[in-house]
Amino acid sequence: MTQTKAVATGLRETGRPARRDWTADGGLLWLAVVASVYTIVQLVFLVPGSGLGWDETVYTSQVSRAPSDTAFFSAPRARGITFLIAPVTSLTSSVEVLRVYLALLSGAGLFLALGIWRRLLPASVLALAGALFAGLWITLFYGPQVMPNLWVALGCLCAVGFFVRVAIDRTDRTALVGLGVAVAFVALMRPTDAFWLSAPLALVALAVRRWRRWALLTALVAGGAIGCAEWIIEAYVSYGGLFTRLARASEIQGHLGWNLVFGDHMRSLDGRLLCRPCDIRWRRPATAIWWFALPLLTLGGVLVAARLRRLPLVLVPVLVGLSMAVQYLLLIGYAAPRFLLPVYALFALPTALFLTWLVRTARPRGLVVGLLVTAAVAHLWVQGSVVADRAERSRADRVKLTGVTAVLAREGVRPPCVISGTEAIRVAFQAGCASRQTGGHDGSITPARLVAVAHERPVAFVVAGQAGPPAYARAWRVERIPDLPGLRNCRVYLSPAARPEPANTP
Repeated sequence: MTQTKAVATGLRETGRPARRDWTADGGLLWLAVVASVYTIVQLVFLVPGSGLGWDETVYTSQVSRAPSDTAFFSAPRARGITFLIAPVTSLTSSVEVLRVYLALLSGAGLFLALGIWRRLLPASVLALAGALFAGLWITLFYGPQVMPNLWVALGCLCAVGFFVRVAIDRTDRTALVGLGVAVAFVALMRPTDAFWLSAPLALVALAVRRWRRWALLTALVAGGAIGCAEWIIEAYVSYGGLFTRLARASEIQGHLGWNLVFGDHMRSLDGRLLCRPCDIRWRRPATAIWWFALPLLTLGGVLVAARLRRLPLVLVPVLVGLSMAVQYLLLIGYAAPRFLLPVYALFALPTALFLTWLVRTARPRGLVVGLLVTAAVAHLWVQGSVVADRAERSRADRVKLTGVTAVLAREGVRPPCVISGTEAIRVAFQAGCASRQTGGHDGSITPARLVAVAHERPVAFVVAGQAGPPAYARAWRVERIPDLPGLRNCRVYLSPAARPEPANTP
């Protein structure tokens, strides 16, 4: 049986399919073009002048060579992304270098994830799938960001591809090892996501008799265990145990339970990075048109795969994508567009299959192609406008934070120092200080201890709007500071240890 027939049926149980020359039809070249364009767009439009976001600062501070202390690492977080950036942050504190590194790495990751599917789907389908996924503003924006969600998406794409390869060819030991590594990678980035990835794959392996083999299940379990090991060990070392950490993580995420947040995710596509709460005005409804079309296109891909007798190749990523969507659409009471990146990556495969089939079979072909090209151009225009807006906001935020830290330095807040209050994490990291909060999710110090520290080193408490300082800081010196991102009427209360620089005298 040839490889083409084995792949088409997805039912071959024994024997290795004949290897194809990946470069024979330019397949690798097209994948490389897609990954290269994705990387270049990041380097040109997103990297220059961008600053670290709040979550990024938490992750980066854990492995940074900057003089600031590490930010509080709350229970839901995992250290996979910090391990990924450590080779760069241990050498330089430059945000631009870090961004370039992640842009290059994300482009390489996209190429690798698509390449794993090269034995399963035509190169044209994979190239289009990669372009569809990479063309989303969310995928572009988070390519150079110190956030785990894009890497979970790429890891899921790798894991599902390896799983299908092992399922149809039990002699593909490279894919078997790759499956375990991919699951471990996802677990290292986000342990809960690894569960929603592995569960449907394990059920499929048990449900399909020809795929029922211990090697598949062992790779899934071993990969998940290895990837989660660090998170579990840290739970006992720093959080009072595994179940205590899980309970605290659920509390921080708003107590996991039945929550329908389809509308929140839809509105967040307008460029909102976090919708919590999502009581925002929906300024650009056009940003969600593709979101409504995606389920229909995915269903079309499933039907085409069934028609071509390639259903397993498409149905498995769809099932995993649906599983990955469950926790973020039904169980968490808020939305962030990055949460669904794994779903978009997996659904891109059936969508691309449907579109390529439509181009080849629909009549009149010229009209169909013209309509699809017009829709694609409009889609990319909308995605580009959103990502350009997000990039500009990131640059503006960096300018504002630089202005705030300059004022703090002039007022005597220099290392070793402590920042508390509004935007404490980002301000502290840029100022070279430690960030400490006396309450909330990041509570890491008591008020009494903070007052004691204030006698030893400069402490600044930042407030904005109508908010006032805590009782222990009311007698401290107060100064106006430039407005922080998204905030107005910002002030800082400075402890007696913060002594301003003497004025220059002629």
